[in-house]
Amino acid sequence: MFRRIDHVEFYVGNAFASAYFHIHALGFRPIAQAGLETGLRDRQSFAVEQGEIKLVFTNALDPDGPIAEHARVHGDGIRDVALAVDDAGRAFDRCMEFGVEPVAEPHVASDELGEVRLASVRTFGDTIHSFVQRDRYDGSLLPGFRPWRTSRPSRGASLAAIDHIACCVEAGTLERWLAFYEGAFGFGEVHHEDVVTAHSAMNSRVIGSENGAIKLPLMEPAPGQSKSQIEEYLDYHHGPGAQHLALLSSDIASTVKALRDGGVEFLETPGEYYDGLSSRVGDIDEEVSMLRELNVLVDRDRWGYLLQVFTTPVTGRPTGFLEVVQRKGARGFGGGNVRALFEAVERAQAARGNL
Repeated sequence: MFRRIDHVEFYVGNAFASAYFHIHALGFRPIAQAGLETGLRDRQSFAVEQGEIKLVFTNALDPDGPIAEHARVHGDGIRDVALAVDDAGRAFDRCMEFGVEPVAEPHVASDELGEVRLASVRTFGDTIHSFVQRDRYDGSLLPGFRPWRTSRPSRGASLAAIDHIACCVEAGTLERWLAFYEGAFGFGEVHHEDVVTAHSAMNSRVIGSENGAIKLPLMEPAPGQSKSQIEEYLDYHHGPGAQHLALLSSDIASTVKALRDGGVEFLETPGEYYDGLSSRVGDIDEEVSMLRELNVLVDRDRWGYLLQVFTTPVTGRPTGFLEVVQRKGARGFGGGNVRALFEAVERAQAARGNL
């Protein structure tokens, strides 16, 4: 029933500025916009893409209403993880059978390029999933949007697709949300990772669609001596939500260099992490010196290895950030690096006075 992540919509304070950042710092290409000129009276939106990734940024035009309230409470952040489906009505009906809260019942949106069948339901916090059935639509995004181009061409950053979206839920609710996705969506658990450092801890389960195209790591804080990065997110986001996008790269070195050139900053990895890296992960194609320079982490599972790197927060609060992943056969999520990531984040938390 579920094909892939169709697009991700952010509710933000300034949609144009957010889109501009992704275009000029992350190499995305502008594709569509909507607002007063397209008949919307309460919002404006700008959409960008790179590879198969489609991101939409929306801000309110009035100080009242759900968009403005979402941005006020949560800051800039993900509102809708939209899922491409074979049948939006069927996906919605299954959710209703399991008691999921509806947001929008199945309906058809259309313009001169065709029609899209849509529905949406609520999940953790104020996050929703829209179901997008677009088999009769030839547009770049959705009806109601018009093409948007800028004069400056995008340079690209070798980003190809959304690998996964990591989500933070409240302590003690992880198993409930796992059951939610298994029952209402037919997803299955594909990975299990619990982490404990000298300061903090978390429990994590990765839930995914049957075809493997949709993967959602669900994370809850666990008891520890200090505040974990999950607790910090929940505090500043004021509740559960989607914490970070993991973007799949075809060449992580060129991606990191391009993002650095655009002004994006990355978490620093201690130099000792790279001492003996080859003995821990075996033979890899990349030079360790290059990985050290770019703060890229490496992990191996029985299918191969992956490379990953994490940005510092890219929103106005210490909530949302980005992960870049390059997979060379590996199917996991860098379990061998999670402790290193937590410790890197803890150093940043300490600098913010939040550890």
